[in-house]
Amino acid sequence: MVTMLNRVAVLSDIHGILPALEAVLAEPDVSTADRIVLTGDITAGPQPTQVLDRLTSLGDRVVWISGNADRELLEYRRGQRDSIPDPIAPWAAEQLREDHIDLLGRLPQSRSLPVHGLGKVLFCHATPRDDEEVVLVDSRLDRWREVLSGLDTDIRTVVCGHTHMPFVRLAHGRLVINPGSIGMPYGRAGAHWALLGPGVGLRSTAFDVEAAITQVTEDSSYPEIAEWADYFLHTRATDADALEAFAPRDGRSHAP
Repeated sequence: MVTMLNRVAVLSDIHGILPALEAVLAEPDVSTADRIVLTGDITAGPQPTQVLDRLTSLGDRVVWISGNADRELLEYRRGQRDSIPDPIAPWAAEQLREDHIDLLGRLPQSRSLPVHGLGKVLFCHATPRDDEEVVLVDSRLDRWREVLSGLDTDIRTVVCGHTHMPFVRLAHGRLVINPGSIGMPYGRAGAHWALLGPGVGLRSTAFDVEAAITQVTEDSSYPEIAEWADYFLHTRATDADALEAFAPRDGRSHAP
């Protein structure tokens, strides 16, 4: 039987950005949380080994969940695919040690934990049934019914990531939470995460972006790291850009 947890920090879509991760780990509410849940896309970025080593150093406080990008890196290294759409991902996959590959290979697609005030909470990457599906804060209720179908009736809260944009909403009686992205936020600067128990807090941790760009650029051997770091750490993708890109994958022809 799993003990009821009073506080859970949720970190999603780190994408191999160590300075952003370190800033969030330094937050008092994260350092004192009962568990730190990672809802996937941990590694696909410019500092994959450094991020994995930092997280494994935290021991059993960390609850790991795989994201589609983690799965893609694993498949690439195992020879199950010869390309990945994200340009940095093949490079990131080649940086991983065998112990990292073993770790990624053991990660589940979802986990459930009891959290004070929220009951049984299901944590996943994109949706409970698929690590690449897109749901958004304004997704239609019939879309939510579709992606949440099949869940046990005692799961009243679902936490997902994938779209890099934070939100909290009700869908068919279930509370759905997206903490946003630690390393690649869309629309607003900062490292975004969530604190659960007994309620829900969407948090944003500021950090020195220019110093982070310098650190990442000096630390990573990715050939196009300067352009990559400038674009993502300066949060040049807006929420409107992201919604326009994601809308067709949510069953819409255009953003609202």
